[in-house]
Amino acid sequence: MNLPTAWPRRWLGFALVALLALTGCATKPARPLRVRVWDERQPQQKQAYPQWLGNQLAAHLRTLPGLDVQSAALDDPQQGLGGLDQIDVLIWWGHVRQMEIEPPVARDIVRRIKAGQLQLIALHSAHWSRPFVEAMNERASLDARAALAPAEQATARLVESDLFPRPLVAPKYTDRFSPAVVYRKPTEGPVEIRLTLPNCCFPAYRGDGQPSQMTVLKPQHPIARGLPATFTLPQTEMYDEPFHVPPPDEVILEERWATGEWFRSGSVWQLGAGQVFYFRPGHETYPVFFDAHVLKVIGNAVQWLGRAR
Repeated sequence: MNLPTAWPRRWLGFALVALLALTGCATKPARPLRVRVWDERQPQQKQAYPQWLGNQLAAHLRTLPGLDVQSAALDDPQQGLGGLDQIDVLIWWGHVRQMEIEPPVARDIVRRIKAGQLQLIALHSAHWSRPFVEAMNERASLDARAALAPAEQATARLVESDLFPRPLVAPKYTDRFSPAVVYRKPTEGPVEIRLTLPNCCFPAYRGDGQPSQMTVLKPQHPIARGLPATFTLPQTEMYDEPFHVPPPDEVILEERWATGEWFRSGSVWQLGAGQVFYFRPGHETYPVFFDAHVLKVIGNAVQWLGRAR
């Protein structure tokens, strides 16, 4: 096509846009990453978070580009967990009302994680939240099967048990670690996998608000972007290893206390096509989630986990 030399420049621009649209080369704006901050909202939070802990996190995340952030609570309709197909990343804060979430809801969350439809960030005491426990149970089951030959995996019979039958009982230092697996291979019949499910807790905690030192173990990881090599949390609760969970795929942050305790405080597990990130620092009565480094970790984790949507 021969264009007149006097063709106005604006018409050339219109023609170029039309050509790009016809050839499929026009760039479609990416939709925002949809994030829901779920908070149990226990009254003690008001000591440190006048507007609730979850709302504090949501307010910070709304300052970051490309995020569409909701704040939800346990006492909301559907326990704040309706419309899960409309979110990409679920951030979970739970503490004393963990068991009010029904197991089928937690299993649905894990199903969505495995399908790559949802990513989970569990904060501090959410180590005992139903979604995190269900995710760790599923990962322990997958790990147990993965140790078998492919032909055995297809027919193996899984028998699950709890080392601590009562809910929410912390292990002792002397207790057998969980998860644990025993394989039985009879001469006839399928392999039997006897899986002791992970307790998802640890043998010691102390809520005295003493400082901890965080060390970045993987400075090149996107979750660690912009963090110093070490930083101090002036006031936090202490958790001590061993953490009864399946081995993480990545441990990004480690935390230590002057009294000798330590914890894998930023860990990632792959679960099917999705991922789970556990971030340990926190407490409902200490202003941990106003700390710039803590907020940096959570913001980085949201953006990294949501990258594959």
